[in-house]
Amino acid sequence: MKVSPQGAGEKLLLIHGLGGSARSWSPILPALAAEREVLAVDLPGHGGTPAEAGSDTFRGLTDIVDAFLVREGLTGIDMAGSSMGARMVLELARRGHARAVVALDPGGFWRGWERTYFHTTIAASIRLVRGLRPVLPTVARHAASRTAFLAQLSAKPWSLSSELVAGELESLASTPTFDPLYRDLATGPEQQGPAAAGSGPVVIGWGRQDRLCLPRQAERAHAAFPGSRLHWFENCGHFPMWDQPDEAARLVLESTGQGRNGVAEMPHR
Repeated sequence: MKVSPQGAGEKLLLIHGLGGSARSWSPILPALAAEREVLAVDLPGHGGTPAEAGSDTFRGLTDIVDAFLVREGLTGIDMAGSSMGARMVLELARRGHARAVVALDPGGFWRGWERTYFHTTIAASIRLVRGLRPVLPTVARHAASRTAFLAQLSAKPWSLSSELVAGELESLASTPTFDPLYRDLATGPEQQGPAAAGSGPVVIGWGRQDRLCLPRQAERAHAAFPGSRLHWFENCGHFPMWDQPDEAARLVLESTGQGRNGVAEMPHR
């Protein structure tokens, strides 16, 4: 599994979401790497890591990451995840293989019609992105088209950099395991908790304007992990590191490392 290390200090693992890559964290990587040794991974089937057996389901993908952590001696380090990656760090905490975790808008807590909503909107979006793949760099250059393409994922897509948007759209279009993964996520069981005894603190961050993992799901995640802290991002969609990068970086840094004693160092929102 490809790992992009950056910075120095205590290790911090970053796990991106479905169709993303280590580059999804680029808006906050410099701030994190200024204080920590950041290990941003490309999950199997994403970015620079080839797909492998089992990487087309959430459980299989998590098992691969778990085995990687054991093999590399990284079990029990601090972790932050986004979307599918946020659910993954929660699952690793449940298994007792994480220290402090920060989960930003985790998937896996949808119920009833929310599952259909997730499946339908993701399927429509990926068809559009693939259909327009030859012109995605042009799409990314214009604020109006960025807004049209990323309105479900960002509360202010017009303000995102064209480089970030172009990279994310191309990553979505080129991820070979995207279709089986989103179907598995939409139809699979709800994420269970709690974190294993002896794990570090769990912080769950959620954007108030998340139109993919709806804000109503935040309390379910909070309830599944008793003792977790729920942090709300205002004026923020599905990716806090895009819409509120300064706040997202602070939350990750202050909830892990020196903050792993469980003392909340940011105000509860």
